[in-house]
Amino acid sequence: MVHHLGCSTDFGLELAKLVLARGWRAVVTARDKDRVADLAEGADGRALPLALDVTDAEAVRVGVEAALAQFGRIDVLVNNAGYGYQASVEEGEDAEIRAQFDANVFGLFALTRAVLPGMRARRHGHIINITSVAGLVGFPGSGYYAASKHAVEGWSDALAVEGAPLGIKVTCVEPGPFRTDWAGRSLKQTPNRIADYAETAGARLKMTSDGSGKQAGDPVRAAQAMIDLTEQLNPPRHLVLGAWGHDAVTKRMQERLTEIESLRDKALATDYPKD
Repeated sequence: MVHHLGCSTDFGLELAKLVLARGWRAVVTARDKDRVADLAEGADGRALPLALDVTDAEAVRVGVEAALAQFGRIDVLVNNAGYGYQASVEEGEDAEIRAQFDANVFGLFALTRAVLPGMRARRHGHIINITSVAGLVGFPGSGYYAASKHAVEGWSDALAVEGAPLGIKVTCVEPGPFRTDWAGRSLKQTPNRIADYAETAGARLKMTSDGSGKQAGDPVRAAQAMIDLTEQLNPPRHLVLGAWGHDAVTKRMQERLTEIESLRDKALATDYPKD
């Protein structure tokens, strides 16, 4: 089995280690190839480290061509590239918002499009998109990050339907707080300076920074859960990771369904009358 992984840190790094430990082959990528070069040591040619910036269309094309030249196929694509950005909605900075969407959304779209032709030709493949609990629930201070992950979730719904008749499976993995660099080195924040948002977005920014390194989620256990997905005949469309994330998502989904069902009469009343 050949995996294509974004592997420079955290989930991707632990996942790559487990994939290679199983004797599988992996294309391991990062913007800086040196950060993944060590993964190839002792892998007996089963690891292909590549420099890949998903926001660079040419780099995506060259990277996928190199992977196919080395291994001939990609069975599993793990879209793990991306980072967090926090700000109140009003205080969000345009350049930061666009850079986040380039990495979290458009780069992911481009890499997947590059891999799909081979999966379609073989009528086999599994695309795993690392989104977030924020892809299903919007939290104060994370509106733009949530928007990027919601975009991937909706796109994945469409891809799952299009890919199903072609043997292509799609799973979104939605981690809650995990002990990774997401809330540390990888996180970008626009400080809250408008007092009216101090108790909502401002409090959330502080809570995220203060909690870095103390999260309950274990990246190694998360990586193992993703490995398990690839061995299922019918993998789930969603896999929420962590107790906090699972509780937050189920609570929000239940509240949303209750609200929508309570407004059924109003929904039906907007149709043309039946003859």
